Order: sequence, then structure tokens, then C-alpha cells
Amino acid sequence: MTHDTRRWKPATQLVHAGTLRSGFGEMSEAMFLTQGYIYDTAERAEARFKGEEPGFIYSRYANPTVDMFEKRMCALEGAEDARATASGMAAVAAAVLCGLKAGDHIVAARALFGSCRWIVETLAPRYGIEATLVDGRDIANWEAAVRPNTKLFFLESPTNPTLEVVDIGAVASLANAIGARLVVDNVFATPLQQKPLQLGAHVVVYSATKHIDGQGRCLGGIVLSDKEWIDENLHDYFRHTGPSMSPFNAWVLLKGLETLPLRVAQQTASAVRVADFFAAHPRIGRVIYPGRADHPQADIVRKQMSGGSTLICLDVKGGKQAAFAFQNALDIVKISNNLGDAKSLITHPATTTHKNLSDEARAELGIGPGTLRLSLGLEDADDLLADIEQALAKAQG
Repeated sequence: MTHDTRRWKPATQLVHAGTLRSGFGEMSEAMFLTQGYIYDTAERAEARFKGEEPGFIYSRYANPTVDMFEKRMCALEGAEDARATASGMAAVAAAVLCGLKAGDHIVAARALFGSCRWIVETLAPRYGIEATLVDGRDIANWEAAVRPNTKLFFLESPTNPTLEVVDIGAVASLANAIGARLVVDNVFATPLQQKPLQLGAHVVVYSATKHIDGQGRCLGGIVLSDKEWIDENLHDYFRHTGPSMSPFNAWVLLKGLETLPLRVAQQTASAVRVADFFAAHPRIGRVIYPGRADHPQADIVRKQMSGGSTLICLDVKGGKQAAFAFQNALDIVKISNNLGDAKSLITHPATTTHKNLSDEARAELGIGPGTLRLSLGLEDADDLLADIEQALAKAQG
């Protein structure tokens, strides 16, 4: 029996969508740890390779377990097709580069994760692809950066680590007007709190390593879009460069998707409480959280997000020394550059995720020596607040 998964609510989709069962009728998704596949006859092998017969050929191209993960993510995202990758950065690189050639031009928001910015600023120009970084908060900056050869827009929203928000619909409209594609990295919002494709974006990417796994177990990424774009641009790139996801990781991520709504809801609720606590604390100079009315782009947040994210950006008064002292005094919250985990995690972007940027570039993005990024986990919010309060007190002393 086939089901129209588009009619299901997200929590139901994340448990059932895309499931394939073998003749054994297994309850949990099967893990197909295989590289290749066997054909009954040489004629059927030929037909499979010619695309005349459906089926799997080689697990670098497609695999039953990976296929289940892709289909489940398509149901959640509202996408026609997807390709799962070995990591989030493999997904970003594939989405950005697969449809471009020498002489093309990228316009990207300057507020990007360090490795994403490296792809745009450093890697793409090595292959003759021009790039321009803009302050993505103002649509006029996007308009001013457009050239006759502009083929791709790229942005994160909310951004890493300062949680800026970009008007996805406005950028998508501009992309449509000039015949370009908009790629959105939606990791911080998760597919539960923001739907870039519904807002007009053409391609959405995720690091599945983050909220989708959510328990610090494995790497993964995914690119989602319409079937035509994937067939004409991503398919051959993916097939021949080999950034494929392992079947084992796909199985782990399928298990992670089952609990995603529960985890994101609790993490977001804790983030709201912790953000309010920081905002009232004298040791904190700045708090940026998309769920607060004082967020710089609160009007855009209300327009395109259904939740405030599981992350908080804050500045500790006293710069790097005070920020380090605060981190080191934490007991429950752990120091790590990861995010979206069941464990609450904190990082100092200037010395970790964005350390390769110049001081000027970090200042331009609002990343100061006292800036910290906090990812809320599944611990009791009262325990987290107590831990944060004692750590701030010790750091001050």
C-alpha cells in the first residue's frame, strides 16, 4: 500500500515516510550494508544501467537505506527529490558547485559558517567562479551585487553564529527575476521551524550531523530540491564525485528523525528561558535569539519562522578572558564546536568555527572576543539555568 505522506503532520512523516520493507516485514528500517547489487541476467543489468528498469546499481549512486532517509526528508521538507551526502559540508559543496562553471558568479551572505565561506571565497574562484559577499540583511545589497553572470545566491538563516535572519522570500524573488538559483542552509532553523522551499528558495541543504542525528553519533548531509534541477545538475556531480552517505549513517539518521519534533520542541523551550535569563544578567552585554522581540530582524522572524531555534548567541562582558572563564566553569554544558545535540554545547567562535577569518571580517559579522554560541540540549532547563548562573558567578570572581 502506498500513502500520500504529504497529508501527514511532520511527526507522523518522521516516523513512517519513505519506509521500504523487505519480504521479512521488519519493523525497523533495514540496514543494507552492500556496495553492489546482483542482476538476474546480463540483459537486466544493461536495462538497469540504461535507466529502462528501476533498481539500484551501486551504493555510491543510491542505496535502499539511504533512499529511505532521502524520501523521509523529502516528505518533511516538501521537496521532490534529494541526495544524501557524507557530511553537511559535502552537501553545501555539491549544492553550490554542481550547477556552476567558470565565468559564473555567486552572491552570498557574508554571515556564513567558516567552511561555507571558504567554499565561496576561496574554492570557487580557483575554478574561475566569481564570488561576492554581501550583508544579507538588506535586500538592496543583494540587488547591488547582481551581475549579468550571476547564477547562484547562497545564504544561511539564521546565521552561524550570530543568528542574523535573512528575508528568504525577498532573495528568492530577486533570484527568480534574474534567472538564478537560491540555495539556503537551513541547519539552525531545522525543517520543523522554517521551510525555505515554501518561502521560494530553490535548493535547501542540511548538515544532518546536527539536529537530525541530534545525539552526537555520526556525520551526514542532504541536498533537497525539485527533481528537474537534481536530474540536470546534481545527479552527475554526485554520481561521479562520490560524496555519498554510508548506509549505516543513513540508518542512524532515520532513527534520529523519529524523535526530531520532541527534541527540537524541548530544546527550543529551554532556549527561550535561557535567552531571557541572559538578557537580564549584568555580566552579559548582548543576547541574540530569534524568539525574542528585541531580535534585530524580529519582523522577518515572525514572517518566516515558526520557532525561535535551539541556539543562542551572547557576548560576555570582559572579552575572551571572561568568555573562557565562563565556559571553563560550566559543569553540565560542554565545550564543543558541534550543535543540535541532546547535550547542551557551547563554543567560542572566534577561536574555533570562525578562527580563520581576519579580525576585521569577524568584527564585520559581530563576532567579538566575548562572543559565545550556545546550543541547548535535552537537560532539564532548571538545571541548565543553575549551571549557567554558577558559572557566571565563578567567572566574575
